[in-house]
Amino acid sequence: MFVESLFIVVIGIIAAIILFAILFTFIPVGLWISAMAAGVNVGIFNLVGMRLRRVQPIRIVTPLIKAHKAGLKHTSAQLEAHYLAGGNVDKVINALIAAERAGIPLPFERAAAIDLAGRDVLDAVRMSVNPKVIETPIVSAVASNGIELRVVARVTVRANIDRLVGGAGEETVLARVGEGVVSSIGSSASHKDVLENPDVVSKTVLAKGLDSGTAFEILSIDIADVDVGRNIGAQLQTDQAEADKRIAQAKAEERRAMAVAQEQEMRARVEEMRAKVVLAEAEVPLAMAAALRDGNLGVMDYYNLKNIVADTQMRDTIARSSSDDGNTKPQK
Repeated sequence: MFVESLFIVVIGIIAAIILFAILFTFIPVGLWISAMAAGVNVGIFNLVGMRLRRVQPIRIVTPLIKAHKAGLKHTSAQLEAHYLAGGNVDKVINALIAAERAGIPLPFERAAAIDLAGRDVLDAVRMSVNPKVIETPIVSAVASNGIELRVVARVTVRANIDRLVGGAGEETVLARVGEGVVSSIGSSASHKDVLENPDVVSKTVLAKGLDSGTAFEILSIDIADVDVGRNIGAQLQTDQAEADKRIAQAKAEERRAMAVAQEQEMRARVEEMRAKVVLAEAEVPLAMAAALRDGNLGVMDYYNLKNIVADTQMRDTIARSSSDDGNTKPQK
């Protein structure tokens, strides 16, 4: 009987231990005690409800204690709603504490919206307090005299809390600064003016309001480095001269081809005339034979014509030989 009673007691103790273990696992009693000790009013049933809503109570209670100690008045419902929306509750609370210490007006709703927009709200608050310096890549610009300048600018920016949601990022600021540098140098009469007074470029670019529509406020633009590059104007003139030369060569080749074609055409015409002359000469004996046959030409007339032809050929031969002798120089 005693053994059975002892066995029942042991079973009861074990069941109680198991029950309390399950109870303390599901109900974060330790976290509730910590909240109560910190002065944060979070009910035990509220913690159980977080478990049921699949919210980790420690992700809500710990930032809530931190905010309460910093003097911020936020409810667990606000933090839980932001957690369920996929936000980082701890980072939002840290940003709110940093903004409150720096005197920056930042309501919880705006901080939550910035966090849900994918931006680092804590980093934005830190950048509002401590401005950030971003450096542009090498910007190539050409002055009016054709000399290329390679410029590197440092842009000091401060985060604009009011424009973090929907505002453009650093890439837009760098692109606008690069565009302003190119425009400012391009309007300079000579590259020497930029080398002598690089602050003119920074002042001109800063006056254009390049931070409009961005999440930053540009505080200053400083020209960090200026290097002289190529003589773009001379290179363009050289390329233009080379192109003009090629065009002239093409036109000359076209004219030469036309001259060759005209010469060949003239030769063809000469050959055609020669062929006609040969054909006409071939018809002369036939015409003379027909004239002799018809009695229109006598025998003596024919011999006289032959004598005239022979005399003409002899005179041509003598004239050619005299011309050749006159042009030939005697050899020593």
